[in-house]
Amino acid sequence: MFSLTLENPDILKNSMSIISEMIDEAALVVNSNGISLLSPDRNVIIVVDFKLLSTAFQEFKVDNDTSIGLNFSNFVGILKRAKSTDKLTLKLKDNNKLEVIIEGNGVRRFELPLLDIKTEKPPIDQLDFSGKVDLESSVLEQGVDDADVVSDSLVFELNPDALRLSAKGDISSTQLEINKNDSGLLSLDAKEAVKSRYPLDYLKKIIKACKLSKQVSLEMGTNYPVRFSFKDVDKMNLSFILAPRVSDDD
Repeated sequence: MFSLTLENPDILKNSMSIISEMIDEAALVVNSNGISLLSPDRNVIIVVDFKLLSTAFQEFKVDNDTSIGLNFSNFVGILKRAKSTDKLTLKLKDNNKLEVIIEGNGVRRFELPLLDIKTEKPPIDQLDFSGKVDLESSVLEQGVDDADVVSDSLVFELNPDALRLSAKGDISSTQLEINKNDSGLLSLDAKEAVKSRYPLDYLKKIIKACKLSKQVSLEMGTNYPVRFSFKDVDKMNLSFILAPRVSDDD
């Protein structure tokens, strides 16, 4: 059993809203560390790794580790009924329902049936990235938005001195380059040049997480998955591992 209370529900509401655009059904794990999710999407193109830490909650009572399978569209629909000023409580009810209690102007209660979901843990611990760069989130957002004007994919190039984002369509192209000494680039660690192309439809969903954190970390390699990590210290970690789009011209 568990009872978890947030005085500001936005961090859960906004995170789950972004995740629900990629994951339709999955199991949330509730334990002494907080709430976590590790799941690929149906096409196994992206893996979502989410942790809402116990320190983000005003009240956090967990008797034992529990896995709750949810339809995220339904869950987010309920979470959106909560205002920023409301208090939100999640409780396990009768071991087969999630009770969501919203306290503001009165007390509202919702019940969501739990689903029997069994998924294998994606082997993301085996990933070995060649380079890492920390950016202001607005830089990533800008690069993806620029690419959306001209193409359906975006090429990431990282070398010891700079990060370059580029896209090319039939008649147009765009490029964003940020160097090691530019203000929007916070840190860079790359021993060699790496390059990969990624699908823009997924990137457009990922950059919605920029509103959760002012900074984003990118870890990547050549024709290799990229990991985007967004953090709210002592509260939330949200990462996306996106598969590359490998084609003849890469």
